[in-house]
Amino acid sequence: MRTLIKHVLNRTEPTDSLEVAGWVRTRRDSKAFSFIELNDGSCLGNLQIIADAGIPGYEDVQKMTTGASVRVSGKLIPSPAKGQDWEMQAGSIKLLGTAPDDYPLQKKGHSPEFLRSIAHLRPRTNLYGAAFRIRSRMAYAVHRFFQERDFICVHTPIITASDCEGAGEMFRVTTLPDEKAAKVAEDFFEKRAYLTVSGQLEGETFACALSNIYTFGPTFRAENSNTSRHAAEFWMVEPEMAFCDLAGDMDCAEEMIRFLVSEALADPDLAIFEKFVDKGLRDRLEHVVEKPFQRITYTDAVKLLEGSGKKFQYPVKYGLNLQSEHERWLTEEYFKQPTTVYNYPKEIKPFYMRLNDDEKTVTAMDLLVPGIGEIIGGSQREERYDVLLENFKHHNIDPEAYSWYADLRKFGTVPHAGFGLGFERLLMFVTGIQNIRDVIPFPRTPGNCEF
Repeated sequence: MRTLIKHVLNRTEPTDSLEVAGWVRTRRDSKAFSFIELNDGSCLGNLQIIADAGIPGYEDVQKMTTGASVRVSGKLIPSPAKGQDWEMQAGSIKLLGTAPDDYPLQKKGHSPEFLRSIAHLRPRTNLYGAAFRIRSRMAYAVHRFFQERDFICVHTPIITASDCEGAGEMFRVTTLPDEKAAKVAEDFFEKRAYLTVSGQLEGETFACALSNIYTFGPTFRAENSNTSRHAAEFWMVEPEMAFCDLAGDMDCAEEMIRFLVSEALADPDLAIFEKFVDKGLRDRLEHVVEKPFQRITYTDAVKLLEGSGKKFQYPVKYGLNLQSEHERWLTEEYFKQPTTVYNYPKEIKPFYMRLNDDEKTVTAMDLLVPGIGEIIGGSQREERYDVLLENFKHHNIDPEAYSWYADLRKFGTVPHAGFGLGFERLLMFVTGIQNIRDVIPFPRTPGNCEF
C-alpha cells in the first residue's frame, strides 16, 4: 500500500518496507546512484530518495526529470543530512509518466500572473499547494464549527428566480436561443432564472423550521469588476439563526472568525506564507485570536473617519457605503483590531434587514479585519409582515414574486438573524495572499473562464 509522504516524514521509527509515489522536484546523479526529491502534494516537505545503480527501474532514471511521476519501493532510514530526519533507500523505482523539457514548472521563481495562466499545474508549486491544502482545512473547519454547535447543513439552490441583494448583477440561466430571449414562457423553467448571488432567502425558510442552519456553497455575481478582491464565482458560508437578534448574530460571527483563525494557526503550511508572503502574518492572526473585537455604530464610525485628518480616495459621508480603505483604516490604524460596524442607514441596505426603532437605520453589521476590510456581512432579518411589505414597496420589489418569503412572517414569525462569510476573503486573510484569484483553484473573472 502506498504511504503519503506527509505520514512518512512524521514517522518515529525506520521501516524496511515502504512504498511511495509522487512527482520529481529535482534529481542529482553520480556514477553509482541518484538523489531524487519526491513530492506527492500531501505536504510541503519532499522525501529524498536514494536510488542505487542496478536496482530494478534504474535504467529509466535519466527520464525522471522535474515533473515526472514515479513509484518507489524500499526502506526508510535515518538521514545524515541537515533539515531532514528521514530518507528512503530505494529497492525498486518505476517511471509512471515523463515530463519533457517544455514542462513549465522548472526550479525557479514564477510570477502569480504566469501561474494563473497554467492553473492546471500551479497546485504542484510549494506556495499554491499549501494554499489549496489550507483551503481544504478551512472548509472542514467551517463544517466543524457549525456541526459542533448543532447547526444543520442545508444545500440551497444554485439556480434561482430570486435576487437576494437586489443589485441585478446576476447571470441568467436559459435554454433559449438569442432570437427567442424575450419569450420567457418557452424557457426551461417558464420564467427567468439566474445563478444565485446568495442562499440567504432559502436559508431563512429552513431556519424558521429547523432553528439553526448554515449553507456553504458557490455564489455568482455578474459584476464587471477587475479588483484583487472580486470574482464572478466564489464561495459563501451563510448561517441563519431563529430566535436570534443582532447582538447574537455579531457574537456568532466573531466566535467563528476566532475559531477559523485558530485552525489556520495550527496548520504547518502557514510557515511558507510567513516566509514568502507576509512576514508578520502569524503575529496578526494571533492578535485576532487573543484580543477582543471592537464594535462601533456606523454613525460613530463615519464621525471617526471624518475627523481622522486622513485623505481618502473615496469620500466619507453619512449615507454612503464604507469603502475598503475606510474599513482598513478603522481596523489597522485606529482600533488596531477586528471591528464590527453595525446599524447602517436603511437607504444603503437591502429589503430584508430589520428596521430599527429610529426608522432611519437597520440592524445590519459588517465584520472588518485588518488587511482585508469587510469579511462578513449580516443582519437581523425583518420578521414583521407589514414592515416587510413596506420594504418591498420602498425597494420596488414585486410582492407576488416573494410571497413565499413573506409567508414566513405570516405563519409563526420569529426574530431571526444571519450573515455571509466570503470564504475566499477568509483565505486571503489567513494566508496573506493579496489576490482572490490565487486562493481559488480556477478563478472566474471578467474575460476569464479558462479550464
